[in-house]
Amino acid sequence: MNPPSNKKLIAYLCLLAGIFALGMTAMFVRWANAPGPMTAFYRLAIASLLTLPIFVFQLRRNPKIPWAHFLFPVLGGILTAGDFAFWYTSVGYTTAANATLLGNTAPLWVALIAALFFRERLTRAFWLGLTLALSGSALIVSRDFLLHPTLGLGDMLALTAAFFYGGYMLVTQRGRARMDAFPYWWVTSFSATISLLIINLVLGNSFSGYSAQTWQVFFASAFVSQLIGYLAISYALGHLPASVVSPTMIGQPIVTTILAIPLLGESPNGWQVAGGALALAGIYLVNQAHMRAEKNPALAG
Repeated sequence: MNPPSNKKLIAYLCLLAGIFALGMTAMFVRWANAPGPMTAFYRLAIASLLTLPIFVFQLRRNPKIPWAHFLFPVLGGILTAGDFAFWYTSVGYTTAANATLLGNTAPLWVALIAALFFRERLTRAFWLGLTLALSGSALIVSRDFLLHPTLGLGDMLALTAAFFYGGYMLVTQRGRARMDAFPYWWVTSFSATISLLIINLVLGNSFSGYSAQTWQVFFASAFVSQLIGYLAISYALGHLPASVVSPTMIGQPIVTTILAIPLLGESPNGWQVAGGALALAGIYLVNQAHMRAEKNPALAG
């Protein structure tokens, strides 16, 4: 049964707000002047701490949530930590636009996992779109590896992050059917915070000694990227399938690329434009193919 149309409209508006908020993330990573995993840790830790009273209040109002339902947001948090650790590091080795675009190839993993493990039927047009998206990504990555090995490393880190991001999408789609958006988001953020705490301890990163500007960036990232961005996406995933939300998130690279020109002084070159356009076209096809199949299941196969 499809959700009411007004809820779908709100879900799409939240999705757009989430895209813009998350499109700012690469700017915060560059401005923080701190190790990527540490910036990610404080983004999550600050957001989780500030919203803890709201979470406790909601938990007291609904104390009968089965413990088994918490497994989904906990797993989602672990996957988020993997996504953040790889992606935040990648921004230091490649352009903001590349990192954001390649980090959003998650639809490939969403499609593969959905087809292999959850028996979701995907159309031929869906797979064609994914082929185009991956071709565009490969164009960017291969050129960077040949001309700038450091950029190539950053691109591969961003692609690895996309695998974790795709897993987060699928887990959240199923977990949100069992828990409301805010408590789900909070448990996921807290789980990711603990996971990133462990990652930073293993890496030997310092938790203190940062400038006032860096702390301002930590707080800005917590408010914009985590509170607005992920809470909006969590709501959307409760009313829209992951295979629609995930490809629509390709709007993030567009926002990042546009903002990176005046804010970071990064202008995309011809190869980036060509590869990015190909990837965006593929993701658009993925989205449209799934929406058509959702309206008419006979088209799948």
